[in-house]
Amino acid sequence: MQLIDRVQAFTKLGLFLNLFKTEEVLLNNSCDELFYNKFKEKMSISVYHNGWFTEENVQQAVDTWAETLSEESVEKWVKVYDFSKTKTKTVGIVTAGNIPLVGFHDFISVLMAGHKVLVKQSSNDQHLLPILADYLIRIEPRFKDKILFTEGRLNDFDAVIATGSNNTSRYFEHYFGEHPNIIRMSRNGVAIIQGDETQEQLAGLGEDIFRYFGLGCRSVSKIFVPKDYDFDKLFKAIFNQKNIIEYRKYKNNYDYNKTIYLMSQIKLIENGFLLLKEETSYASPIATLFYEYYDSLPILKQRLDADKEQIQCVVSNKLTKESIPFGETQKPMLWEYADGVDTMEFLLDL
Repeated sequence: MQLIDRVQAFTKLGLFLNLFKTEEVLLNNSCDELFYNKFKEKMSISVYHNGWFTEENVQQAVDTWAETLSEESVEKWVKVYDFSKTKTKTVGIVTAGNIPLVGFHDFISVLMAGHKVLVKQSSNDQHLLPILADYLIRIEPRFKDKILFTEGRLNDFDAVIATGSNNTSRYFEHYFGEHPNIIRMSRNGVAIIQGDETQEQLAGLGEDIFRYFGLGCRSVSKIFVPKDYDFDKLFKAIFNQKNIIEYRKYKNNYDYNKTIYLMSQIKLIENGFLLLKEETSYASPIATLFYEYYDSLPILKQRLDADKEQIQCVVSNKLTKESIPFGETQKPMLWEYADGVDTMEFLLDL
């Protein structure tokens, strides 16, 4: 299978996912007709199976991948690499289950590189990826021998990409350490606020904070604000997210964390659906956003650079070279790799 065949297959997959962005669906071919209702069913099953996978969040994940797998985006992604010397290997991937389709980028990267993929899914997110794999095989049968799922331990692989918590990463290091690997641990998104952001930008920050209930590694879990920052401006901008407190699992975390903080006599700023706690660390609990004051932007940038192993992305108004615009953390492009490690380069060097 040539690179152009793989590009065309993933572009067709993107067109298929685009069908789920509207209720007025026009099925253009027999493959779409065969898989449309099946995938809709799997989306519903995912919501039922995982209490954090709401219909809105599953739909958001599907919509994001529909946009990401555009022909223009896929071609831009692959054009900077040399695929001519690839020797087919079997690459195992261990996916996390914190947000829907979180392991999909690794999956398509392995296949795009020309390798075979051996997938061990998280039990929290095990319904969407297999049917997308079936769709790929249907439109490009040569993928059939390149995709395998396993429920047990990974065996007979040449390299591995594993994503998990800081605790599971130690197990990954022990089990996969003798093989070429990418092992990802927990990271968090942060945002730098200067005080002159527009209401639209701050509303976008609300999306970065609340999308997927803040469970993604790109979710903003901490903000840096200037001295004497007026948090009312932020609260007004994110007020449209207030309905999140109606979701039982989120509310339980809000109530629990608030109780613990108050019992510990910790000072809080809150608005009825988000707790703000002054804190130097990065990983905040669900329904809590950490904040920290800064005096100097240059010093803050040095701090973030020193702590880069804990940070997945930085949201700001172009304050750093890799800054992500407000509201865009959950829409990474194909070439924006987790942990800053070029997955495709790793795969092509095997």
